[in-house]
Amino acid sequence: MPRRRVHLATPPPVAGVEGVDAAVRGGLRALRDELAIPDGFPADVLAEAAGAADRTVAAPLDATDVELVTIDPPGSRDLDQAVHLERRDGGYRVRYAIADVAAWVAPGGAVDGEARRRVETLYGPDGRTPLHPPQLSEGVASLLPGQDTPALLWTIDLDASGAPVDVSVRRARVRSRAQHTYDEVQQALDDGTASPSLQLLREVGRLREDAERARGGITLPTPEQEVVPVADDGWTLVSRATLPVEDWNAQISLLTGMCAARLMIDARIGVLRTLPAADPRDVDRLRRSALALGVPWPDGASHGEVIRDLDASTPAEAALLTEATTLLRGAAYVAFDGSVPDDVEHAAIAAPYAHATAPLRRLVDRFVGEVCVAVCAGDEVPRWVRDALPLLPSLMAGGDRKASEYERGCLDLVEAVLLADRVGETFSGVVVDVRDDRSAGVVQLRDPVVRGRVDGVDLPLGERVDVRLTEASVARRTVRFTLDGNG
Repeated sequence: MPRRRVHLATPPPVAGVEGVDAAVRGGLRALRDELAIPDGFPADVLAEAAGAADRTVAAPLDATDVELVTIDPPGSRDLDQAVHLERRDGGYRVRYAIADVAAWVAPGGAVDGEARRRVETLYGPDGRTPLHPPQLSEGVASLLPGQDTPALLWTIDLDASGAPVDVSVRRARVRSRAQHTYDEVQQALDDGTASPSLQLLREVGRLREDAERARGGITLPTPEQEVVPVADDGWTLVSRATLPVEDWNAQISLLTGMCAARLMIDARIGVLRTLPAADPRDVDRLRRSALALGVPWPDGASHGEVIRDLDASTPAEAALLTEATTLLRGAAYVAFDGSVPDDVEHAAIAAPYAHATAPLRRLVDRFVGEVCVAVCAGDEVPRWVRDALPLLPSLMAGGDRKASEYERGCLDLVEAVLLADRVGETFSGVVVDVRDDRSAGVVQLRDPVVRGRVDGVDLPLGERVDVRLTEASVARRTVRFTLDGNG
């Protein structure tokens, strides 16, 4: 599910930029120290990864004839997924290759142990902290173009409406034909030069979006934010709009995760990603944020309908999409072996779901893939996988907490840096949350799109207010306001 991520743009030679850049980078170093985020890998982990990378890994199925391609942000090297679509009688065939991390990582070894400590790749404005050593995640295990790579190859047959009618996953050797960016694929689709497979990605993606709406599911395409320099030696936060192809590509990943969940439920073994229905208090808070940002909420419309119509290229609507992540509270991992849990639903997807498509960047996906491969082959699930299943929910919960703390800390830091020289200025916003005594709450500014604590007397919940910036501490990563004329 989406998280709020912020990146530093490469600054041009503008006066004053260096100081802001240094403040952000220094603050990020302090944040990583505070959260004990590692800088590099231990020597034994690197040595084991280097040894694994020198091995030749055999795969029982040669699928190098499938014209798979990857679609990722520019510069990506840890390529988890490659996709190919084609028509078949009565529908479509989706083939989705997922990096076979288990082919390179020895159970109980140094790389496995380090991955269990890290749990997932962490993303900051100035780079990432990877789950696996780069010899694997950006080398032999990555689905790089032109490289023969072991993979878990999902074959999902769909009917004419895009619903799955047959699913299998097997170990295979694959070869990606090209590494595309989202911008490149969107441009090719828009100008009519996209390959038949990518044209079907659009067609199937739209069908899957229709199916999601029919189920009552909600996709939160939270845009990434970037810190960019502007005129007069200033900086601001901007949002990168989500392209339609990103949503269509995400639908293939969601489809695979739903199929993985169904395979594991039917086999009565695995680990699911679950989510309870949204808390009404969070829905009310989202309504207040919509008011703060001037985003319409039609009478009688559900939160899902409002979210679905938001345009991430519009700053106010992008901010509301970011705020909508609060509806995901309560997400958990549930492992089982022998009997299926009572509650297997993921409320935002409106179906059972499992994380299965990002094993280079998330620990649990490796184990989900192994369960599904064994189930499809009619084999016993490996003992090392069964032994790990009870441990995965707590490991993943801890990893998710750290990732959320880190990403929240990064955004808080950036907001404090950007406002550090504007203490005393007055801004327009809306109070979106208040304490019971109405002496403190949260204000959502419209420009810049920043949230911060606000103090005052009888704070008017849901109303537009003028607030004065009283603190923007880079060291504490805090931004605070006072209701104008209230103190």
